[in-house]
Amino acid sequence: MLHVDAEKCMGCGLCEAECAFGAIEVTEGTARVGDGCTLCGACVDACEAGALHIERGEAATTTDFDAWRGVWIFAEHRHGRLAPVALELLGAGRVLADVLGVELAAVLLGQGVDEAARDLVAHGADKVYVTDDPALAVFNDEIYAAILEELIQLHKPEIVLAGATAIGRSFIPRVASALATGLTADCTALEIRTEDRMLLQTRPAFGGNVMATIVCPNTRPQMATVRPRVMPANCPDPARSGEIVAYAPSAGAWRTRVRVLDSVVEEQEQANIAEADILVSGGRGMCDAKGFDLIRRLADAVGGGVAASRAAVDAEWIAYPHQVGQTGRTVCPKVYVACGISGAIQHVVGMQSSEMIVAINRDKDAPIFEVATCGVVGDLFEILPALTEKLEQRRKR
Repeated sequence: MLHVDAEKCMGCGLCEAECAFGAIEVTEGTARVGDGCTLCGACVDACEAGALHIERGEAATTTDFDAWRGVWIFAEHRHGRLAPVALELLGAGRVLADVLGVELAAVLLGQGVDEAARDLVAHGADKVYVTDDPALAVFNDEIYAAILEELIQLHKPEIVLAGATAIGRSFIPRVASALATGLTADCTALEIRTEDRMLLQTRPAFGGNVMATIVCPNTRPQMATVRPRVMPANCPDPARSGEIVAYAPSAGAWRTRVRVLDSVVEEQEQANIAEADILVSGGRGMCDAKGFDLIRRLADAVGGGVAASRAAVDAEWIAYPHQVGQTGRTVCPKVYVACGISGAIQHVVGMQSSEMIVAINRDKDAPIFEVATCGVVGDLFEILPALTEKLEQRRKR
């Protein structure tokens, strides 16, 4: 909380001018703090009289770590099917649970999710907590967060994982805040420190230039969102057995201030680059929007999707949903063809897990060749049409 010492305050207005949120107003010669204060501290630094100070509560702590056991994943279910990241999380969660010697559980919310629950068991879940209700057919972050929070408080898992998707990023922070625990976003690697059961959560930092490993030493559960397509899913075993538990939330969990009027599936989302097996990606070297006609033609020839670097998106040659990299999507296709992409670390961090990377660039010293499985040095405006023509001829045979 931000406090104002009325005896020291001179009503100079420096704090009011410094506040970017309009949360401070000087009235009757004294600074007054409104509801918009974010405790950023800019006003404290600006106050020459020392009249402002921030009082912060004690950090939250969990006193009985032994009461928290188990690894959970949130199984995102959208448009009538499981999101691929849910199965990827089960693959990662299975490894963590086996190291810890605990149960792996999934939380599944939605309508008509019986088949999805069985899929989760087949892919490695020991237990699936299911809330199946028409009110959950369309995502609502308040309701989803309330139900997941109730389940966590009831069963006390030590680790909770979710996908770093639009849905995961929307409501998982709300759950972590309600539980007064930490949350690491956009993880690309997870590991258990066996001596203290700590979850080591690794994610790119400083624009992808370094990898930071983060721990949550004082609270439980340890929570993280994981980038899609960076962790392999387990092969399904239809004969595998597991427990499916129906959960009826409290009446309070259904209270919401949000009313969803409609949910529309965009055409771009149907061709999600994060789920493509083959991607043909263009960068600044495509020169203009027309250059992407070559990318699309090659992608059609190989049955793949179209992707792009941030430079191409910023130049408005292609829409943002196609962007790969630190500020775009993380992808892991079987084949990634990088055309006219220099290979900046911000882009590489989003595609370096691809099984095969083919680079086409006229600059033989471009960094992209350092991560490429194979590379072609030359003019892409000559190479792409020739390559596409060969592939199209081969398909006609």
